[in-house]
Amino acid sequence: MSRFLSFRQDARRIAEADSVAVIGLGRFGTSLALELMASGTEVLGIDADEDLVQSLNGQLTQVVRADSTRIDVLEQLAIGEFDRVVVAIGSDITASILTASLLLTMRVPVIWAKAVDERHGAVLEQLGVHRVIYPEKDMGRRVAHLVRGAAADYLEIDRGYAVVKTVAPAHLQGITLTDGAVRSTYGVTIAAYRAMNGDWRNAEATTVLGDGDVILVVGPTREVEKFAQLR
Repeated sequence: MSRFLSFRQDARRIAEADSVAVIGLGRFGTSLALELMASGTEVLGIDADEDLVQSLNGQLTQVVRADSTRIDVLEQLAIGEFDRVVVAIGSDITASILTASLLLTMRVPVIWAKAVDERHGAVLEQLGVHRVIYPEKDMGRRVAHLVRGAAADYLEIDRGYAVVKTVAPAHLQGITLTDGAVRSTYGVTIAAYRAMNGDWRNAEATTVLGDGDVILVVGPTREVEKFAQLR
């Protein structure tokens, strides 16, 4: 018990900072936790697998082996004091659902949860989880758009609306965006650009693109994909 009391003190300290608790440290949970750490966010990582916990020791603010399906354990880890918790359990759907249910009982303000399929996601949504995510499904859709298109990168903002990164087409180089009539002609907006070896800048009506400039194009998915085909 003293071991958990020590973790509880550490968890409370972490919860007071700009922090997130990540429950489930598989590939998705680990990647998420490490990226949060890299961005300056303090992270409490929790998993039932001792090997996973040991592999992340020293890489997260705090990492602990624990059973997240027991409310007494969650209380000992002060999870109720976190403003944001991510349930990243994917291999055990029952554990994922039970953990999410306990977090809701503890009134955690913001809960994100990973779903492995539509049925899993539907249960999480019915419980009241604030944000259900589908990492594999979302990545599959993203790669599909990249494979069939000419964009260097693709991000779906919402169903039917996306941002693509592509190279400025030749016929829009050397003139202002206003003169290029991008929005009226193609139904998209060039939101930002980066000159070769330069930094990203917001695009303005007076922006003049050059050879090799990379641009971010925002608009309906079909239109931005068509635009990315221009050369």
